[in-house]
Amino acid sequence: MLIKTIKLKSIEARRYAEPDDKPRQIRIDHNSQISQVINNAEKHLTIEFQYTASYGPIGMIKLEGTIVCEDNDAEQLAKEYLDTRKMPDQFASNIHTAVMHTCVPEAVGIAKDLGLPPPIPLPQVRIGSDPKKGQSQGGMEVA
Repeated sequence: MLIKTIKLKSIEARRYAEPDDKPRQIRIDHNSQISQVINNAEKHLTIEFQYTASYGPIGMIKLEGTIVCEDNDAEQLAKEYLDTRKMPDQFASNIHTAVMHTCVPEAVGIAKDLGLPPPIPLPQVRIGSDPKKGQSQGGMEVA
């Protein structure tokens, strides 16, 4: 499978709570859905998708778009999706990965504009001793 293009066609984002009213613990759920698989030409598929980052009661970000890809089994994949609403696991994995790789960076910028936390876990920097070992480790300090 070769992904030719990924285009966003719709962006919807809402903040439900004021920044001061947000709870300390926020669960961010990611979801990507395929809504349609169309066989355009002999080896070309157009796949319509939705990505949603849900912040529970404080907000949400929803992106919609299309992926154009090339696959030798394009006709069979489109027919199978039309009949069963499912795709082969490896193909589905590649498509959903492409959706996430496109949409999560976009959602980070949108979240910043709305004052929502980024929809990715930020690394925690720990300087000092490791509580499991009870002693600090030598070496260069990097943060």
